[in-house]
Amino acid sequence: MQKKSASELFNIKNPVHFLALGFGSGLSPKAPGTMGTIAAIPLFLLCSQLPLSIFILLTIFISVIGVWICDKASKDAGVHDHGAIVWDEIAGFFITMIAIPVSIETIAVGFILFRVFDIIKPWPISWADKKVSGGFGIMLDDIIAGILALTIMHLIYNPSFTLY
Repeated sequence: MQKKSASELFNIKNPVHFLALGFGSGLSPKAPGTMGTIAAIPLFLLCSQLPLSIFILLTIFISVIGVWICDKASKDAGVHDHGAIVWDEIAGFFITMIAIPVSIETIAVGFILFRVFDIIKPWPISWADKKVSGGFGIMLDDIIAGILALTIMHLIYNPSFTLY
């Protein structure tokens, strides 16, 4: 039996699939996670001018709704955490960039750090990736990757940052 392609498993006209596939970026035959992260950049730039508190609330919303979006899309496709599902990369990149000054350099460094953590999956990312299932599992490893990348970003660009 031949393995079905992402375009056979997902319907880009379905709004949930469209979001789960990162506006279609996850359909890339090469490096869909990287393409999903690239798709996050223009969305991030649009939202980066928001007040920090609103940006954080939006990032939380993207992450929480992502649990449902990813769960629904993976169940519809019949494949847990299909590579074409990249909403989790969008959330992870938004997390990476919380309270980071916006420039070409910071976007590039945030992109690289997030992708390295997401691809290499050091502990605890690897634990979450292997042990947690469903939409929450799809999102959790990228949320953790985003938090680790965010931590390094603040050590580099904003070492005196505090939320209080």
